[in-house]
Amino acid sequence: MDTLSYKTISANKETATKEWVVVDATDQVVGRLGAKVAKLLRGKYKPNFTPHVDCGDNVIIINASKVKFTGKKWTDKIYLRYTGYPGGQREMTPAALMAKPNGAEKLMKKVVKGMLPKNRLGDKLLGNLYVYEGSEHTHEAQSPKVIDINSLK
Repeated sequence: MDTLSYKTISANKETATKEWVVVDATDQVVGRLGAKVAKLLRGKYKPNFTPHVDCGDNVIIINASKVKFTGKKWTDKIYLRYTGYPGGQREMTPAALMAKPNGAEKLMKKVVKGMLPKNRLGDKLLGNLYVYEGSEHTHEAQSPKVIDINSLK
């Protein structure tokens, strides 16, 4: 058996096949949706997944204002942030975040960012996420394909 013929193929920026994908967030649980979107952004559903390369898809989330939480998480869950000053810890609930302008976009980006790597690659991957509160998006020129997020594992 010729062992030299079995080479591990690593994807790089030139060989990665990136696609555009539309995900409908209507009546989806936020955390479960975020986990699947993070795997799409990372490229873990692809056979040529490489951990240190951006080989994932560009993901467009539509109807982000129609997501839901289970239980009483709309009011009881707390997101913390820190201003950098003494006594500057601030907290916000998902309901308060959704009440702000572009709240659904901020909420989904916050959720997905927590599920991506905490390094420069994670920052680059988050740039491939586009969130829209309604059913219209501005990426028709990329001819994205619509996928059913419930069919992914």
